[in-house]
Amino acid sequence: MQNTKLLLSSLTLVGLFALAGCSFPGVYKVDIQQGNVVTQDMIDQLRPGMTRSQVRFIMGNPLITDTFHANRWDYLYSIKPGGSQRQQERISLVFNSNDQLAGLAGDFKPGVSRDEAILGTQPPAGEVSAPRQPAPSSEQPAEPGSLLDEIQRDVDAAEPVPVPTPERIETD
Repeated sequence: MQNTKLLLSSLTLVGLFALAGCSFPGVYKVDIQQGNVVTQDMIDQLRPGMTRSQVRFIMGNPLITDTFHANRWDYLYSIKPGGSQRQQERISLVFNSNDQLAGLAGDFKPGVSRDEAILGTQPPAGEVSAPRQPAPSSEQPAEPGSLLDEIQRDVDAAEPVPVPTPERIETD
């Protein structure tokens, strides 16, 4: 009887130690974020010729300012969602000798939203798509002279504005 209690308690203890090393499903794991959060909206606001202070206002302070490349600012962002692989994004902004923005390089491109590319509402980077045609709708047309008709005429008259794409900067 004494041996059975000892055997049972030792097996229970070994079982608890074995379970302590396991990961239980449903346990919350913290997302780990590091660096500067850079969004597509921030990139879209950048224009060639902006001063360093204007860029700093939009993007925030750069994560890395290299003493050997004083005209380059690097913004890095990484996130490791709980239980997933780490994702990293990088963007480098280059200024000319007049301290004006000359170009950018990295994971973001002007006018290309990653969310839209993932969802399939915009072609992947590098591809040019034909202008989107409005989908046929089963709704009744707006009454002539109504507010809805006026809004529709304004939308139909809108012209798309191309976003300038800076030239890629060659680094040695």
